[in-house]
Amino acid sequence: MSVAGLRRAARESVSGLPREFWWLWTSTLVNRLGAFVATFMVLYLTLDRGCSASYAGLVVALHGLGGVVSSLGAGVMADRLGRRPTLLISQSSTAVSVAVLGFMQDPAAIAAVAFVVGMASNASRPAVQAMMADIVRPEDRVRAFSLNYWAINLGFAVSSAAAGFIAEYSYLAGFLGEAAMTLICAVVVFVKLPESRPERAKATAAGPAVPEISLGTVLRDGRFMSVVGLSFLIALIFMQGPVGLPLAMGADGFSSSDFGMAIAVNGVLIVALQIPVTRLIEHRDPRRLLIISSLLAGYGFGLTAFAGSIAVYALTVCVWTLAEIVNAPTQTGLVVRLSPVHARGRYQGMHTMSWSVAALVAPLLAGFVIDRFGAEWLWGVCAVLGTVAGLGYWLLMRGLAAQDEDAKDEDEDAEDEDVAAKAAAAEGEPVRDTVTPPAAVQ
Repeated sequence: MSVAGLRRAARESVSGLPREFWWLWTSTLVNRLGAFVATFMVLYLTLDRGCSASYAGLVVALHGLGGVVSSLGAGVMADRLGRRPTLLISQSSTAVSVAVLGFMQDPAAIAAVAFVVGMASNASRPAVQAMMADIVRPEDRVRAFSLNYWAINLGFAVSSAAAGFIAEYSYLAGFLGEAAMTLICAVVVFVKLPESRPERAKATAAGPAVPEISLGTVLRDGRFMSVVGLSFLIALIFMQGPVGLPLAMGADGFSSSDFGMAIAVNGVLIVALQIPVTRLIEHRDPRRLLIISSLLAGYGFGLTAFAGSIAVYALTVCVWTLAEIVNAPTQTGLVVRLSPVHARGRYQGMHTMSWSVAALVAPLLAGFVIDRFGAEWLWGVCAVLGTVAGLGYWLLMRGLAAQDEDAKDEDEDAEDEDVAAKAAAAEGEPVRDTVTPPAAVQ
C-alpha cells in the first residue's frame, strides 16, 4: 500500500467519531501511560520490601479481589449517579490510594491499601464503556472500542518500559507518578467530558416511566449471562499469557528475558494490527468473529505444548494475539447491543467482573495444572476451553440474527421514536417508552 493509501486508511479509521470520544480516549491513554502498580507490585514487594513470594501473591490477589468487588458497584453508580461522577470518584480515589500505598510500611496496611487500589482503579471501566456506548453511533462502536483497546495497549507498552527504569531509581517515584497521571485523567474528565447518561422518560398521564433495572434483572437475563460466562472462559484463556506462559517457559529452562521477548510480540502486534484489522472486521458478522476468535485463542495457546524454542513460543503468541485483537472490540460491542440503554453501567459492570474473576482464577488454574500434570496439560485445557467457548457462541447466537439486529438498531431509532412519541401525544395517542438523548451529545 502506498503512503497516500496508508494516510487515507488512517483518516478513515479515526474519522466520524465525536469529540467527546477523543477526550475519553485521551483519558484512557494517559491513565495507561501511568500504569505502575499492577505491573511491578510483585517486584516491589519482594525486591524492595523483602517480602516473601507467598505474601506478594496474597497482595496481588487482594488487588484483584478489589476489582471484582467494585465492578458491580461501579456499574450501578454509572447508571444512578452518572458516568462522569463515577469516573471522577474512581480516578481521584485511585490517585490518593496509589500515593498512600507508596508510603505504607506495615504488611497488613500494604495489603489493605492494595485492596482499595484494586477497587478504585477497576471502578472506572464500566463507566468508560457505558459512556463510549452513549456517545458513539452504533455503526461506529466496534471501531471506537478497538481504538480504545489500542490506546490501552499502547499506553501499557510505553509505561512498562518506562516503569522498569523508574523502578531502578525509586519505586516510590513510580507510585507518585501513577497518582499524578491518574489525577490528570480526572482533570480531563472534569473539564472536557459532559455527562452522557441518557435521561429516563418520566411517568405521564399518557404512559408509564421507564422501569428501573436492578442487578437482579441483569442476573435473570439468561442470554446476557450466557455471554458473561463465555467471556469468563475467554478471559481465563488470555490470562494464561502473563500467568501460565512464564511458569511453563521457566519450567522448560528459559529465562525471564526469554519470556519478555516472547510476550513482547503480543504488545507489538496489537499496536501494529489493532486498527487495520478492525477496518476489516467492523462490518462483519460478530457471531462468526467471536466463534473464530475463541478457537484461535484456545488453539493458539494449545500450540504452546509443542514449543521448544523462543521462535515457536513467539509464533504461538502471534496466533492468540490475533484472537485478542478480534475478540476484544467485538465482545464489548456485543455487550452493548444486549444492554438496555438505561442499564449500560450495570451490564458493563457484570461483563467487567467476568474478567476480574478470571484474573483471580487463572493463576490458581495454571499453578494447579502445571504442578499436578505438567504444562502440556494446561495448554490442552486452553484448547478445550476455546472449543467450548466457540461452541457456546454458536449455540447462543444460532437463530438470533433478527433479535441481534433489533438490538443493534435500538439506539439508532431512539431519537425517531422520541419524536414519534411526542407527535402521538399531541394527537392524543398513548406514548410508548422512549429514550431522550442526553443534551451533551445531541
